[in-house]
Amino acid sequence: MQDEILTTIRASGPRRAFGVVVLGLLGAFLIYVALGLPGGDLRWQVFLLVFGGLVLWLAHRMWRATGTVIELTEAELRCSDGTVIARVDQIRSLDRGTFAFKPSNGFMLRLSDKAPRAWYPGLWWRLSRRVGVGGVTSAAQTKAMAEIIAAMIAQRQE
Repeated sequence: MQDEILTTIRASGPRRAFGVVVLGLLGAFLIYVALGLPGGDLRWQVFLLVFGGLVLWLAHRMWRATGTVIELTEAELRCSDGTVIARVDQIRSLDRGTFAFKPSNGFMLRLSDKAPRAWYPGLWWRLSRRVGVGGVTSAAQTKAMAEIIAAMIAQRQE
């Protein structure tokens, strides 16, 4: 019963493709500019090459990360690859307000204990006691998951 999946969040196909394509084009453009500068400053060219390579790496990482699914069970919030994002009993509060520091189409969780940093670009991130879920995800799916988590928090506080 503890391992039954209550709801899932998947990356939206068009948003996923748009994000990866934009990052890929930016990386390719930076490399193109670096290689196309005639007699430019060598340090500037190296910077553009390195930064372009990093952006291409980020595009690849985003493509792989957004291929996973976020799953909510009664015990934990996790990725389909087995990575535990947060245990439900550690979630102190949930913030999904308009002015909250949260990913696009997503929500912010505050945990009772610190957790190691982790980042799945376009899907979720975790810094110490804060977890942001969202990005290239569907707004309806993240809203449904946020409501279930809010109900779980309220039920635990009773």
